[in-house]
Amino acid sequence: MDDELDAIREKRMKDLLTRIEGRSVGGVIVVDQESFASVLAAHPRLVVDFWAEWCGPCRMVGPVIEELAAEFAGDVTFGKCDTDANQGLAVHFGISAIPSILLFANGQMVDRIIGAYPKETIKERITRAFGGSGR
Repeated sequence: MDDELDAIREKRMKDLLTRIEGRSVGGVIVVDQESFASVLAAHPRLVVDFWAEWCGPCRMVGPVIEELAAEFAGDVTFGKCDTDANQGLAVHFGISAIPSILLFANGQMVDRIIGAYPKETIKERITRAFGGSGR
């Protein structure tokens, strides 16, 4: 029981530090209702993965987003938004199924990917949306 509590505390501390620092492991920014507008304004090419902890397909897409963040580093910024903790954002963008990946160019949504797709499919949509940026 103590090990389980320690693991929960460690995860929450990591999440808190990630939120404070505005970044997370893999180069993916944690985006929430409070930070969304500033993140959107600061990053002209932004990909946001709307997900939830309990969502199996979301857990499959998560590592893909981290890999793509590394591949597109310097060209495209990647973020993750927990829909359970940020229901206002999910409602604002009409998220009715997760994972939903929204692509923003210069503050405007330019594409939406709903569901768990293979890495190459997501990569191709990102490349198309941002005019061939990336590797």
